[in-house]
Amino acid sequence: MVSLAQLSNELGSSLEHASPGTVPGVQLTGVHVSELEDPTTYLEGGELLLTTGIPLGGTQATIEAYVERLAARGVAALGLGLGEGLDIVPPELVQACAAGKLELFAVPDGVPFLDVSRAFWDLAARSGQADLIASLGTQTALARAVMRPDALPAVVKGLAHALGGWAAYLPDDGGEATLWPASARGLLPNLREETARLNVAGAHSVATFWLHGSPVVEYPIVVERTIVGFLAIGSGRTLTKADRHIIMTVCVLLALKARQQEELTATAANLGSAVAKLVVRGHVEAARLLAVDVGVGPLPERVRVLAVQTGASEPTEASAVGLRSEEDTSFLWQALAGCRLRFREDALEYFLLDTTAAVQPHGDGTAGANADGGPWDYGEQTGEPEYRDAGLPALPAAKPRTEESAAAEIGAAWTGPLSLADVAGAAGALRRAALLASAGYLMGASGDEDSRADRWVDSLAGYTRADLLGTVAAYLRHRGHWEEAARALDVHRNSLRHRMSVAEKLLGVSLDDPDVSAHLWLALRRRGF
Repeated sequence: MVSLAQLSNELGSSLEHASPGTVPGVQLTGVHVSELEDPTTYLEGGELLLTTGIPLGGTQATIEAYVERLAARGVAALGLGLGEGLDIVPPELVQACAAGKLELFAVPDGVPFLDVSRAFWDLAARSGQADLIASLGTQTALARAVMRPDALPAVVKGLAHALGGWAAYLPDDGGEATLWPASARGLLPNLREETARLNVAGAHSVATFWLHGSPVVEYPIVVERTIVGFLAIGSGRTLTKADRHIIMTVCVLLALKARQQEELTATAANLGSAVAKLVVRGHVEAARLLAVDVGVGPLPERVRVLAVQTGASEPTEASAVGLRSEEDTSFLWQALAGCRLRFREDALEYFLLDTTAAVQPHGDGTAGANADGGPWDYGEQTGEPEYRDAGLPALPAAKPRTEESAAAEIGAAWTGPLSLADVAGAAGALRRAALLASAGYLMGASGDEDSRADRWVDSLAGYTRADLLGTVAAYLRHRGHWEEAARALDVHRNSLRHRMSVAEKLLGVSLDDPDVSAHLWLALRRRGF
């Protein structure tokens, strides 16, 4: 156990004793954060309760009533966070705590409650509290055995049943939330908002707050000191010690599930990378066998190979969505989000995109939409709709990007639809096209450099606002000498520079690159220039 005196000594000036006298050695049962006027329903006694002062109300009567409730519940100490609403500890609070024999502390401005909570658990681990956590070993072993891929909905549903209320799990990354029962889905928008506030604060402690007139308890799910999600509970009744043991067991289950998912994701990425490399190297049959053996699944018959420069600060797939292209790229976001056949090499990230990828409908043929427009699944036993809020649309549209966005920092190229056997033959041209692609552009790539140069000529010829074709031809004919080319075109040198800039943006390449200019010049010669 951890005493109040130990915690005070550990934190020093980060937890200042506001009451006269020495800090007693009373044993703490935990650290709890709450801004409820009456948080005692969610306390067992012996806690250090942290608050920013919202429940105090500002009047002496309100302060005294608040302290009396805490003292009657057996709360060990009250910690008042300064800086948010109060700059000093109110004298009325000092008097009320002294009268109620409740120890009072101040958490100075700038010291997060997380520091207090973390110090408590660090002390608990060093003082034998870890032995209590280890007693959950049997339950943890059983949890590992039953952790199927669909275990999360079952765990959340079971917890809600046990508590006689509702329960929800919200991943830290804003991804799919799991809630049961479906009738509580109206709480999700406000629940997400409150959870986002707690997440920004990085609160590792249990927190309570009001939602639609009812109290909610929210537990952070932590893996190696990193919050991976939040478990929110609305029980509709006072929680017993047995309830809290169930909740803590579920927290352990969810933490294990998150760890397992991280490991599976990393493993799947490595296996998918190996399969993709085999395809690009021309070993298609070996790639098919490996994909089946390692669980990647059957490979698509036709793919588009995308190569993206890796210089952007955002994830490559997020940056690639905003690239400008002459082709329709509306399916790109969905294809990238679910792409497991990907690898990095030579400053490029390659994606083998399934050209047949589509939204997988539910059994009734809908794309997971219920009668009122929300996504849902049916519970296994009762047939009652189980709400699964994805947080994002099932088919996120590619959002337009500005030149200042991450998409403007990188370029990319992709092939047309190819059979797997043809991927290796197109890989070399794709690599060159991607490395040459101008920032902000998604270019097409062909296995035939002459065909690619012919398309450049067609693009220049199709531009109607200026004679880009003649301009580029003159520039290349005079080997990049601005004065000579401008004289031949009978235009000012600045006009020539502007036209050349427009041409490079249109083609998405640098016309000073010898690999580009050589093939383009030959294509122009074939057209009679």
